[in-house]
Amino acid sequence: MPNLSSGLEPSPNDTLEQEEHWVSVSDLMGGLMMVFLLISVIYMVQLEIESRKIKDVAILYDRLRTQLYQDLQEEFADDLPRWGAELNRDLSLRFYNTELLFDRGEAELNPAFSAILADFFPRYVSILTREKYRQDILEVRIEGHTSSDWGLGTTPDEAYIRNMALSQARTRSALGYVLSLPAVALEKAWLTAHLTANGLSSSKPVLSDEGLEDDARSRRVEFRVRTDADGRIATILQDVR
Repeated sequence: MPNLSSGLEPSPNDTLEQEEHWVSVSDLMGGLMMVFLLISVIYMVQLEIESRKIKDVAILYDRLRTQLYQDLQEEFADDLPRWGAELNRDLSLRFYNTELLFDRGEAELNPAFSAILADFFPRYVSILTREKYRQDILEVRIEGHTSSDWGLGTTPDEAYIRNMALSQARTRSALGYVLSLPAVALEKAWLTAHLTANGLSSSKPVLSDEGLEDDARSRRVEFRVRTDADGRIATILQDVR
């Protein structure tokens, strides 16, 4: 009787071809996994390198800010009390004696403030433009701040807008005056590339310990230094992409 099932059984050659086919596929998959693993390792190593670069930049600029703060403190420590000013570790130097700065509601510098700026600004610029600082300073901001008050019958929005115009006019007055000082003439090109005037109205009031607005100290002028740390870090992140 003929064997009816013999035609359904795979031949030894067919079995061998199937085994070779699956071996080839598994080899291919294994090779792809190794490629992906290698790419992942390279990417992780690159991220680690860039992370270290960012950390190094942050450390560098923290040291720069600390050294700059110390140099400014050493230069102006004896003058700050009589100027009605204070130096903060964020590199902002705040003039807060309202009576010395401007008349109420006016943008013209008081003679007393003009005299302070004539003494302060050339010494300030001489520190900022030292070789160890000048290439790493992104901006020197003159900031004008007001209280949120304007007068009776004025809505908060109206007071904010009017104080914005006043603070901007005051910073322009201060900017024009310090740029005209003969003592900074040699650094005029650097100053015009870095010095800006910024009127901020009452957007950043000074608060008391109780969290209430201190009207008198909110009316102030600040000189603030911004370093290029953010720019350096952004460049590193752009290179990663």
